[in-house]
Formats: sequence, C-alpha cells, structure tokens
Amino acid sequence: MARYMTITLESRGVSCRARLLDEEAPGSCAAVWEVLPTGGDAFHAKYARNEVYTLIPRLTAAPHRENPTITPIPGDVCLFDFEPWEIGNPAYGYDAGSAAHAEQGATDLAIFYGRNNLLVNGDVGWVPGNVFATIEEGLAEMAEACNDLWRTGVVGERLTFARA
Repeated sequence: MARYMTITLESRGVSCRARLLDEEAPGSCAAVWEVLPTGGDAFHAKYARNEVYTLIPRLTAAPHRENPTITPIPGDVCLFDFEPWEIGNPAYGYDAGSAAHAEQGATDLAIFYGRNNLLVNGDVGWVPGNVFATIEEGLAEMAEACNDLWRTGVVGERLTFARA
C-alpha cells in the first residue's frame, strides 16, 4: 500500500501531497518516514533553480545513493545527505546555529516545482539527490508559493513534512 506525506509552507498556508517511492528508494523512504513530522527554515536554491528545501539534523539511517538524479523534474522530492564540510561554507549564508553547521552534517529535504533544474555546485561539482517521493496533488499551488519565495524572500517561512 502506498504511503503519503504532506509538505507545507507554513506561513503561506500552502500544502501538497506526495507519494513515497518505496520501491525505487526504500532506504530514503524508510529514513524520512521514521523522522516525520519534521521540517525547518525554508530556503530557495541558489544553484539548482526551481528548488525549495529545508535542512534537518542528519539522518543516521540516511542511505547512500538510490534513485539518484542531477536533473529533477517538477514534483520530485529529494533527499541529500551532506557531510559537514560540504555545506558549511559561509558563502551559502546559513546561520551559525543551523543544521548546516552541525558536527555530524545535515540532511536536505527538497521539493522541485519547475523545469530545467541542474544539481551542480561550483564548490563540489555534481550533487545527486535521491528522489524518494513524487508530488501528486497541489503542485500548481505549491509552485506559485515557491515562486513567491523566490521573489519576496524566505525569511520566516518554514517547510514541513508530515505523514498523511
């Protein structure tokens, strides 16, 4: 039986529903499912294009690559597992107390809301993400809210994930 989660931009009051891809990414699905509900400050990507994400404490059960992509499509929900050195660069703009600066690293949970994304970072090169869910309901409304984040800023916005 399929499992679902609700992804919400809290301040904007917009949610979407995503189906976990248990067959394609069983380790990622299991690791995320165990920590739901979770979330944190929302960020709009600098490099990847149409991506909104949050950083959470690194998932100890985070798998290595499974169902990876460097070209996510609209509706993809991805997990990125980062070592501390990979995202602690001050140029990325994360506050000193954020998950990005944790000694153990961080997990990035991201949604992609538009086309033509490319997961490359000038500091480290290609950054494959594990596609572990697909948004099946509410993508158009979420995309509109994500575009608003790009135009008006992310300050005060939280991106949360919960079991549906």
